[in-house]
Amino acid sequence: MLERFSDRSGDPDQTAASDWVARAREVAPLIAGAADRIERERALPEEVVSALHERELFRLLLPASCGGAELQPGVYLQVIEEIAKADASTAWCLGQGCGGTIAAAYLKPDVAREIFGDRRAVVASGPSFGKAVAVDGGYRVNGTWGFASGSNHATWLAAHCLVSEADGAPRLYPDGTPFERTMFFPKDRASFADIWQVMGLRGTGSNQYTVTDLLVPEDYSYTREWPADRRETGPLYRISNYHMFGVAFAGVALGIGRATLDAFITLAREKAPRNSPQILRENASIQLLTGLAETRLQSARTFLLQVLRDLWDTAARGETITLDQRASLRMAITNSSYQARDVVDAAYQASGATAIFEKNPFERRFRDMHTVSQQVQAHASNFELVGQHLLGLQPKHKYL
Repeated sequence: MLERFSDRSGDPDQTAASDWVARAREVAPLIAGAADRIERERALPEEVVSALHERELFRLLLPASCGGAELQPGVYLQVIEEIAKADASTAWCLGQGCGGTIAAAYLKPDVAREIFGDRRAVVASGPSFGKAVAVDGGYRVNGTWGFASGSNHATWLAAHCLVSEADGAPRLYPDGTPFERTMFFPKDRASFADIWQVMGLRGTGSNQYTVTDLLVPEDYSYTREWPADRRETGPLYRISNYHMFGVAFAGVALGIGRATLDAFITLAREKAPRNSPQILRENASIQLLTGLAETRLQSARTFLLQVLRDLWDTAARGETITLDQRASLRMAITNSSYQARDVVDAAYQASGATAIFEKNPFERRFRDMHTVSQQVQAHASNFELVGQHLLGLQPKHKYL
């Protein structure tokens, strides 16, 4: 087997990388052993959640001032990959939980400690928007949010809202666009609906929650990507929150791709198709497929790690991350999902009827991969944004 760029690329601090990746590898057998149960129960079992907390893996992006790792993005990507090789739903929940901790870089210290100080703290959120009306001391919040991955084991919820003034007039940014704010409240303040009857990533428990006329104090809210709210000055928090969620999505895709390709290589060394005198690996088309798949996976991964290193170096120098760099990151994140999906599809097809049985390591990963690739940061429109920038146009998305 070729040596892969697993722990050497994109991270100058190899001690930190080795330690955190080792923690992920340590817990991976437990997660893999629970994968059938995770799929069946559509949630992470307590022993998996506890094992992740014991290794502080939900605290990878939490500020050091709150007891977090404040980890470099390249190392973070590797941790998510390792977990995704064992089970994609677990990795997805981990990425969503870690992404939620970035809020601690914006909230007041005492509020951040209240929300994230518990060693088992997890924040779940949905991508849609509710409505927040400004009142004395805070906001009156109403809305319903879906896709709340990890809500089963979450302790707090976050709800993105469009803000209106007390008289009903919309609050606007200086450029005239609607003003956004994210509200935090304990999980028990919301009601839940089980909507997660889906094709893949079944174990994420990405259900729907609703709040009605909920008063959220001002200090329990912040505006994402808003420099005026950001109190942490570390390089991690100079990188877009939106993009850090994208790094996790890419890590899940790359982990699924790696696990699927490795399983196919094992199969190809052993399987002799019906009516064929050869085992799969002796077939020239299988050899070509395997070589191309390995190339796609490694090149996508190495590209993303290099972009993350460049962004980290820029942020660590205190410099502003450029639009060129953000475009490269958007390209690398989306490309990772694209290439991983192609690898999974090729391996699935080449495995023949073996791939359709639940007992074999292809069918679930195929479904999980195609669920990952449906989310917005894997959509082809991201390449349009990059193209707009390269062609000298103003990209039509504020999070490029």
